[in-house]
Amino acid sequence: MDSEGTSGRRSLARVLIVDDHEVVRRGLRGMLSGERDLQIVGEAAGGGEALAVCRRDRPDVVLMDVRMPGMDGLEATRAIKHEFPTTSVLMVTMQEDPDYLYEALHAGASGYLLKDASRTELLRAVRGVLAGEPLLSQKMAGQLLRRLAAESRAGSAPATEHLTPRELEVLRLVARGQTNREIAASLSLAAGTVKVHVQHLISKLGVSDRTQAAVRGVELGLVGRE
Repeated sequence: MDSEGTSGRRSLARVLIVDDHEVVRRGLRGMLSGERDLQIVGEAAGGGEALAVCRRDRPDVVLMDVRMPGMDGLEATRAIKHEFPTTSVLMVTMQEDPDYLYEALHAGASGYLLKDASRTELLRAVRGVLAGEPLLSQKMAGQLLRRLAAESRAGSAPATEHLTPRELEVLRLVARGQTNREIAASLSLAAGTVKVHVQHLISKLGVSDRTQAAVRGVELGLVGRE
């Protein structure tokens, strides 16, 4: 987070933990506690409770389980992103399944993390979401592209007129799960220039983050269906 309060101190990124199992919530809290840039503002045992906490505490990032009784993680993610588009949702699940990945990203999630991830991986994922970095492995990105390609409407013409040729190049590499640094190396650009291109893509495609830009790019036929 780069915002600062009136005291001049950098504000903490606010985190909400959502899982119907208390032991999982405690485990995630334990891994995140003590980090100077993160503040856990609450926990929720279900999607409805998570939405209520978001309305009250406005977290920056939500760690969301997929499968929960009542309002599940997918439905909760849709509701949260509808009311709070700038809140990032990171799905944390046991399911390494392309179908869950597909549904989670279509619901508006910014990333997808397995519950057996290490503390280092969890912290990297949370900070990556906050920094706008990709949170899909290249393997997951490939699975997503194949699934989206199969679901997309055949014969639809790609809507490329509002993106520059360079933005299209960047979008295609974003969709492959590459970081800004990797994209910069691939295109012989400065990392800062790539960051600007990604910001333009997010704005032009009307989405909230780079992951959703990749999803939208495939839906519009802007990303190759390899």
